[in-house]
Amino acid sequence: MTTDLLAPPTDLPELAQGLGNYIGGRWESDEAESFAAINPATGGELVRLPLSTRETARRAVAYAKAAQPAWARRSTWDRATLCASIGDAIAVATDDLAHILSMEQGKTLAEATAEVTATAHGFHMSAELVRYMTGEVQTGQTPDRLFLTQRHPRGVYAVITPWNYPVMIPGEYLAPAIATGNTVVWVPAQTTSLVAAALMRVIASVGLPEGLINLVLGQGAVVGDEIVGHEDVQGIGFTGSTRTGKSVAERGAGKPMLLELGGNGPVIVRRDADLDLAAQAAALGAFMNSGQICAATGRVLADSAIAGELAEKIAEIARSHQPGDPLHQGTTMGPLNNAAVVRKTREHVDEAIAAGARCLAGGHLLPDLGSDFFYAPTVLADVTPNMRVAREETFGPVVPIIALDGDDELLRVANDTDYGLTMSIFSRDMERALAMSTELSAGIININAHTVTWETHMPLGGASGTNSGIGRLGGRHTIEAMTEMRMVTIPAPKFAG
Repeated sequence: MTTDLLAPPTDLPELAQGLGNYIGGRWESDEAESFAAINPATGGELVRLPLSTRETARRAVAYAKAAQPAWARRSTWDRATLCASIGDAIAVATDDLAHILSMEQGKTLAEATAEVTATAHGFHMSAELVRYMTGEVQTGQTPDRLFLTQRHPRGVYAVITPWNYPVMIPGEYLAPAIATGNTVVWVPAQTTSLVAAALMRVIASVGLPEGLINLVLGQGAVVGDEIVGHEDVQGIGFTGSTRTGKSVAERGAGKPMLLELGGNGPVIVRRDADLDLAAQAAALGAFMNSGQICAATGRVLADSAIAGELAEKIAEIARSHQPGDPLHQGTTMGPLNNAAVVRKTREHVDEAIAAGARCLAGGHLLPDLGSDFFYAPTVLADVTPNMRVAREETFGPVVPIIALDGDDELLRVANDTDYGLTMSIFSRDMERALAMSTELSAGIININAHTVTWETHMPLGGASGTNSGIGRLGGRHTIEAMTEMRMVTIPAPKFAG
């Protein structure tokens, strides 16, 4: 089951050649249908990959199930050593992986390199954390029993990952899953399947037990749906849109799951804020990865006294950006990844302008840059809270600015959202900023920092009751989520006297 795929162009690293599904320790490509991996900067085809069926997904689950008991019995040190070896291998392959990532996803080479580096660190971090995973010994109500609590792997994990961070986010699930004794069936986003397969090749190069990690390429609505609902899958890890996340939650009802979903993070700017700092942070959060981040600057809520000045500062930053081919030196922003996100970005901006918003920068496609996926960094003033661009997750390089009167209005509009992932507050009055933070509903609140401020060992997740997900992803929090606590009681030792 190892027929050759169409070889990619010579400008792709050798690492990207001959890839397909990776199931039971073997590469496969003999599906009846295939799909194209596309370079969004040019619109050109990079390579064709197998379009997997539900049957393929079921075989992957079977391999993962067969491999899991033996892997769970391996010592923690063995599993940690493998994780560390994977981190080493990713670090060695950084340049090639970053090149493929930039070509297929569209982010700049600098951003791609940082992402791959963070992924290597993530595997090393899981290797260290799992060595110190602990339980407890407790006494009971009577002196003749001791109660032991231990962490055990859940079993087979279904992992479904998005296209905006197609190397780092898989690592955030794969590393803790295998470190804790689980096995994995991984379905990456279709539009970044090539870099996912390249990452899988690097991971497999260290020598994996058959069935430990299984990669299945194809449509999420087909193969992702199959693994999430499969009776032999015990846990689910999903990062993606809120709409798809709700479908995953319904399909996998009753299974432990980590869902990291959408956001519309407000940047709250009080009248006493450092406006240069706030403008730089809002722009960075909006334009990094072309705005394709769940924690991106979703909207800027500015006190009316400083909203105009702040808007001009952000617009100046937007106009200074150099969109273009992400592999070219000097490019500061690449294309959007796919036609759907281009369409949504255009709709949000056009509707806002038609409803009275003023476009201070951007607001249009950049068709002369090589494809239809380039959109200019955009700043909109005079936005109102009811506009779609202020209420939904645009996922494009757009900064909507809403002017409001005083702290109470800033807080009210910040919380008037279906999302609760990240928020930021800018103020020189730290006591007031801290007081305001207690009134906000979000999993992460950054004071005098952009909305994408986060580190891989820290907990990432949405506030309860919002559309931003379930659970916390990052460091020991994922380690704990991917294990279950068991209690064992034993007779208490008696002193012989």
